[in-house]
Amino acid sequence: MPESTSILIVDDDPRLCRALARYLKLEGYAVRTATSGREMREHLAAEKPDLILLDLMLPDEDGFTLAREIRATSDLAIVILTGKTDTTDKVVGLELGADDYVTKPFSDRELLARIRSVLRRTAETGRSASRPQPHIAHFAGWRLDLESYELTSPAGERVPLTPHEFQLLGALVRHGSRVLTREAILDLVAGRDWSPEDRSVDVLVGKLRKKLESSPEEPRLIETVRSVGYKLATRVQFD
Repeated sequence: MPESTSILIVDDDPRLCRALARYLKLEGYAVRTATSGREMREHLAAEKPDLILLDLMLPDEDGFTLAREIRATSDLAIVILTGKTDTTDKVVGLELGADDYVTKPFSDRELLARIRSVLRRTAETGRSASRPQPHIAHFAGWRLDLESYELTSPAGERVPLTPHEFQLLGALVRHGSRVLTREAILDLVAGRDWSPEDRSVDVLVGKLRKKLESSPEEPRLIETVRSVGYKLATRVQFD
């Protein structure tokens, strides 16, 4: 990789920061380190890196909050580093916009391979971003404009959506036939912490079904995947 490719390591373990910085510098990267969310923001304000290695457990803030903040203002690459092995944490991290997720302990070679892979993908995305991106989604006769926030029914009528309903439908449309967990939806839509007992996602899905489904009690478009979450059970086309 060219020397200009820069990496910011955000981890509260100074020894790990030093070891990773030393290794990545030998591989030709420009490296800076931060041990807190505050230090991370200071580095980002001074100069944005090409990639952030972000630990989930920091002394002042959790990595999920920081990942959400970074993704809201930037498309720079994010690789999450964590000692957690919970699948839910991985799903939430990726849904918040992280590009990859590496569980500690890891080998230097594995991490380097992940970094190179993410940088290749983001470089490819950057090239394609210069081309016009489709933003009109069509599914089961419905039309959703992801830029103007407009939903049109098969009969050609405008259907008003609340901001949260639009965010939920937009997430389902973008994920196609892939399942979105309740936890991921809550982080994407509500932007706040969640608990396993939180039923606000189910309430929101119910409201959206009333606007989309001819029979909300027997939904055909938004499918419930038991004990997991929801998905859009129809083909989506973009133009």
